[in-house]
Amino acid sequence: MATQTVQPARRRTIVAWALYDWANSSYTTVIVTFVFAAYFARGVVKDVELGTALWGTVASLSGLAIAILGPILGAIADKGGRRLPWVAAFTLLCVLASAGMWFVLPDPAYILLAMVLVVLGTMGFELAQVFYNALLPDIAPKDQIGRVSGWAWGTGYAGGLVCLVLALVLLVQPNPPLFGLDAASAEPVRATPLLVAAWFAFFSLPLFLWVPDRPGTGLPAGTAIREGLRELVRTVATARRHALVFRFLIARMIYTEGINTLFAFGGIYAAGTFGMAFEEILIFGIILNVTAGLGAAGFAWIDDRIGARRTILIALVALVVLGAGLLVVESKLWFYILGSALGIFVGPAQAASRSLMAHLAPPQLTGEMFGLFALSGKVSSFIGPALVAWLTLATASQRWGMSVIIVLMALGGLLLLTVRPVRAD
Repeated sequence: MATQTVQPARRRTIVAWALYDWANSSYTTVIVTFVFAAYFARGVVKDVELGTALWGTVASLSGLAIAILGPILGAIADKGGRRLPWVAAFTLLCVLASAGMWFVLPDPAYILLAMVLVVLGTMGFELAQVFYNALLPDIAPKDQIGRVSGWAWGTGYAGGLVCLVLALVLLVQPNPPLFGLDAASAEPVRATPLLVAAWFAFFSLPLFLWVPDRPGTGLPAGTAIREGLRELVRTVATARRHALVFRFLIARMIYTEGINTLFAFGGIYAAGTFGMAFEEILIFGIILNVTAGLGAAGFAWIDDRIGARRTILIALVALVVLGAGLLVVESKLWFYILGSALGIFVGPAQAASRSLMAHLAPPQLTGEMFGLFALSGKVSSFIGPALVAWLTLATASQRWGMSVIIVLMALGGLLLLTVRPVRAD
């Protein structure tokens, strides 16, 4: 009888936790990857190569801030106990920054405003992820962490897909535009961040209503900050005690840099190299989210079956092969085909990384470890975008610039081969 009463509550908790992935994926899909990134380069900057370079600067600045703050705030949260207030604060930051993007007009005079808003929005998104991910070991049974992480990631792609479809059908595609929007001042495209803000705010609510938080420790804020910082220093100073975790984090730092850079420049690459219009970019984004969601959900079972490490390695090999193909094809048809296939393996690489971290993190240090997890995804985040930007400018070729992504994913995979977990493979 006890099992019968607990299980529905746990299912509701897991569903509510996964819905946050559904909510926040609208930001990465619509703003970072497809619509606003392309609008920034072509509509605001009005020069694809310069727009690519400036977008790389945005990604680098936000990544640097996240790399510094993630581990510090995670360690402080471990001492304070609670996670959800941190998620709420950074979710609000991302929502407000997204809404502010409405005011970015198609004029180079608005470049700085756009860059500031994207930096703030990305910081809010990524720092909220630190504390959201730290909830995973608490809400999922240990033998199902892989599938819960994978299901949530698949749910995220579905959320990004639905939001992208709505952006296409309601805002970008109609001619004349709906809701009295003015196409001459790019209002249909500028309205897409407003849709993201509303989407993110509404669908994140179940997390705060139905997911139980860790109890607070009762430590005063100042004490929690001091003890959290001391614990972080101790963890780094005694890295040998967590050698496996640190080696995994270094490997993840490298291959995630490739994946993040791929998403940061995907829409710009499609627009610049293949001359794809906003409508075509959105359609490709829809297809990519379908294949990525199916891949994340399908590989969720494989993660628990063969181990997270092997799942990541399989995904990285496929990403390198398919990514190399995207750099040499000339036709839009092959871009669609290879890009769609690539999507199948993006989700598993990301979701299995999260589940592997959940397995490896000491229970008393989950916030700190997921802060370091965020650090591993961001500490070098200025490198990938900067290399893409510089190489693109130096060669006047987006293809050469994007080749950096393939190298990063390959190097990360090679280092991951040396990581042999005891508690989870």
